[in-house]
Amino acid sequence: MVGSYCNRRATINISELNSERFTSTVQVHNLETKGLAELRIPRNDLVRERVDEANPDYFVGEHGPFIRWERWLEVRDARDGRYRAVETIRYRAAVGPWRLLFAWPLRRAVRHRRNPWWAPPDRLDTRAANVLSLLACIQVVDGYLGTVISQTITFASDEFGRSDTAQGVTLAAVRLGIVVTLAVVALADRRGRRRLLIATAILAVTTTALGALSPDLWFLGGTQLIGRGLTTGMGILIGVYAAEELPRGARAYGVSVLALSAALGAGMAVWVLPVADLDPRAWRTIYLVPLLALPGLLAVGRRLPESRRFTANTPDKEPSNQFTHTTEHEGQRREEKRRLLLLAGAAFLLLVFAAPASQFQNDFLKDQRGFSAAGITLFTLLTTTPAGIGLFLAGRVADTRGRRGVAAIGLLGGTTFIVIGYNATGALMWGSTLAGSLISSLTVALGVYGPELFSTKNRARANGLVVTLGVTGSATGLLVVGILSDQFGSYGPAFTIVAIGPVLAAVLVLRWFPETARVELESLNPGDAPL
Repeated sequence: MVGSYCNRRATINISELNSERFTSTVQVHNLETKGLAELRIPRNDLVRERVDEANPDYFVGEHGPFIRWERWLEVRDARDGRYRAVETIRYRAAVGPWRLLFAWPLRRAVRHRRNPWWAPPDRLDTRAANVLSLLACIQVVDGYLGTVISQTITFASDEFGRSDTAQGVTLAAVRLGIVVTLAVVALADRRGRRRLLIATAILAVTTTALGALSPDLWFLGGTQLIGRGLTTGMGILIGVYAAEELPRGARAYGVSVLALSAALGAGMAVWVLPVADLDPRAWRTIYLVPLLALPGLLAVGRRLPESRRFTANTPDKEPSNQFTHTTEHEGQRREEKRRLLLLAGAAFLLLVFAAPASQFQNDFLKDQRGFSAAGITLFTLLTTTPAGIGLFLAGRVADTRGRRGVAAIGLLGGTTFIVIGYNATGALMWGSTLAGSLISSLTVALGVYGPELFSTKNRARANGLVVTLGVTGSATGLLVVGILSDQFGSYGPAFTIVAIGPVLAAVLVLRWFPETARVELESLNPGDAPL
């Protein structure tokens, strides 16, 4: 009877497999009675199963990162008193366009009844996995747009005959695009996350593409002022979106996945950088590449749902938890203001160093170490790609062990090695830059604080204000390092001076930042409506 039932299920699902692109795996087990009993226990690892009422050997997915999950057994007695069980699993993962990337690791995880090492500490459900995968697609575009000016500014300056100081002024002026960012995030708290995120992404791509037409450095800076403002708004909305959708034990994990996606996008800008060696004007091509992402952004927009926390706290409703002038709500307001100043101060101190360390690297390699565009690409890929390990581990450890220690190690260790890299040559420069990139990636643990520490109705706007003061730090660092490098004739002493910023940021984190790991957003922000 069991075999007949399972054969009938197989017939049904072969048809579904063709239409829904199922993945199927079959294992044959030779088991004793105890082993068979364990195999018949519903799984509770990567997926949580429930037993079908009609047949104890058929299981369906109840919770997990799958659009569809089913598992069934065909059990036959063996002559030696053991059982032969054929276990068939068919599933479709909720990973969107990343299905090919996850095909092999998912197949291995599905065949073993345990959580894989790469899974989040808290299991994602179908919706959370789908939202994270779609946001990761947008984050790739965001990463490319966010790095294009730093990859090309030295080549554009050569074409236009401008100095290091002019580069620093241009890069600092681009940061004024934060005004555009503030407009985007203010609208997001009133109108919602989804449509504004997609519209911002499309505008950012098209504005960036205008940089290919630049007649001088100031036109390029002007288009980047708007484009980077929109790009920064994208990044904030993606982080807010993810925090509002992911479970409490996977928020830092989600931030690390999104940071890896941004790094992939930034890497793509590095991949195409060698075209700048072909002609003094060839750097312009790099600004046109993002236009290829427009159809994908439209497709993602059609599939992405509105944030569930924004829906539960929409401004047009009058929720019972809306702020009033009571003592309790005034206390919540004061606490949000204190958190805003704390996060903004840390962002300012970090970016005084981090922004110029990123933006001036190509100019340092090209003018002070004699690298070609292809050499810069090789150096960047070899010294930054391993940082993906740090990004991923930081997210998991920050969710399981806490945010503050991970972030402080990234701030202090990463800064130390990056400073050494800017003062060194040869193998020491390569090794120190690699170590600095790897360790500083742990600061991704700081990225989850912004979405966590503010209420839903203020979350995007508050993060925009934090980024605004952080951008002030970026502009300050770019101006200071640009001027000092011209005076010293080298970037090394300039970065040694501004390294005090991340050291002070580490003090802030260890002394005053709250620990938010595995705490629900509604517990951190009591004014929000419970889900």
